[in-house]
Amino acid sequence: MTADFWFDPGCPWAWVTSRWMKEVESVRPVRVRWNVMSLTVLNEDRLGELSEEHRERLKRAWGPVRVCVAVASDHGPEALDRLYTELGERRHGEGRALDGETLRDALKAADLPLELAGEAESTARDEEVRASHGRGIGLVGQDVGTPVIAVPGPDDGPVAFFGPVVTPMPRGEAAGRLWDGVLLVAGTPGFYELKRSRTERPRID
Repeated sequence: MTADFWFDPGCPWAWVTSRWMKEVESVRPVRVRWNVMSLTVLNEDRLGELSEEHRERLKRAWGPVRVCVAVASDHGPEALDRLYTELGERRHGEGRALDGETLRDALKAADLPLELAGEAESTARDEEVRASHGRGIGLVGQDVGTPVIAVPGPDDGPVAFFGPVVTPMPRGEAAGRLWDGVLLVAGTPGFYELKRSRTERPRID
C-alpha cells in the first residue's frame, strides 16, 4: 500500500506523525510517498484574525516549503524524504530555526544541491506549492491542518484523513496497531471526527 503524506516542515505535530509512519513502514506493508502542504496557504484567508507574531511566523514558513517543493519537483519523493528528515531533526530535534543556514545544512546532509536553498526567497515555486497543497487539502477539507494522509480505498478512490495527532509516538507493533485502527475508522463511511484536548507538547521518546 502506498500512503501519501502531506506535511509542512515547520509543524512539530506533523513531524511526530511522520516518524510514526517510518515505524509503520517497518511493521506493515506500507510505503510512504511524501508531499508538501503549507500552513501559510491554509491560513492566508484568515490572516486578519491572527496575531502579528503568528502572521510573521507564517510568512517565514514560505521559505522551507518552497525548498521542499523544489526538491520534490526536481529530484523526486525519495529526495524529499531525505530532506524532510534532515530538516526535522534540525528544527524539531535541535530547535534550530528553518533559516538559510539550516536549509543549506539539511540539503548537504541529504546529498542535494546547496543552491536549492535559494528557492526559499523566490516566488517561482509558489504555484507548485499551491498545487501540492491543494491536492492534499482537497481530500479532507479546509478545516484541518497538517499532516494529511491518503491511502487507496476499497473502491479505488482515496481514503484520506488529517492526523493522527499523537505524542509520544508509538513504536514497533504499537505503531502498527495504531495504523490498523486509523485505517479502520477512516475507511468507515460517514466517519468524520474523533478528538480530545491535547495535554502534552509534541515529542518523540
